[in-house]
Amino acid sequence: MQAFAYATPATLADALRAGAAEDAKYLGGGQSLLPSMKLGLNAPASLVDLGSIAELKGIQVDGGKVVIGAGTTHAEVSGSAEVQKAIPALADLAGKIGDRQVRNRGTLGGSLANDDPAACYPAGVLGLGATVHTNRRKIDADDFFVGIYTTALEEGEIITAVSFPIPEKAGWQKFKQPASRFSLVGVFVSKGPAGVRVAVTGAGANGVFRATELEARLAANWSAGALAGATVSASELNSDLHGSAEYRAALIPVLAARAVG
Repeated sequence: MQAFAYATPATLADALRAGAAEDAKYLGGGQSLLPSMKLGLNAPASLVDLGSIAELKGIQVDGGKVVIGAGTTHAEVSGSAEVQKAIPALADLAGKIGDRQVRNRGTLGGSLANDDPAACYPAGVLGLGATVHTNRRKIDADDFFVGIYTTALEEGEIITAVSFPIPEKAGWQKFKQPASRFSLVGVFVSKGPAGVRVAVTGAGANGVFRATELEARLAANWSAGALAGATVSASELNSDLHGSAEYRAALIPVLAARAVG
């Protein structure tokens, strides 16, 4: 790993100023960026650590929504009584990310900004029809995820919070790759203010996506039985040493039915 400058701003304004330096990168929990730097895949001239910024942290329930600061860790989301009561499926998702170390260091904002194609949080955000708040604007979940490791965030834009509408029903199922604990396939389903949504991570060749055919079935009949015989095309799914596109396609409706319960 090459040498780099390191800043620990205490406010968002200070972070934005530090991040304006040439070839600077923002650091959330560091669970994705630091390993890539160790491998030589990423070599920023400076890191701007967002971990000390209080205004990026915290959880509150407000007007039918759960608002979670971008700097809130997975463990904090999982252990939050407010999240467990309002959106238990989201607490369940957070509690199954990685291992204990990852959950205690990794953050909601860091996960979303990185947009790993097998990460769990993108499925929760897309599956609940959440809104991503930044220092500049609000971005609907359907517009936020652009492709693998690619989001709608612009240069110098920082995620500050995510607001999740509280659904009537929601569920999460993850078929994990046992070594990395990323989702080989993960499916988040919900029925609520954003309608019926089924979001899939770990399977799409272009990252997280909505399974619209499964959504249509569940909109007509919210039950596991409504997904009996449902199929998902493998044409736009990825294959790797852990599973073929066809295998992932077969898993998606099975996991969706389990998530519905």
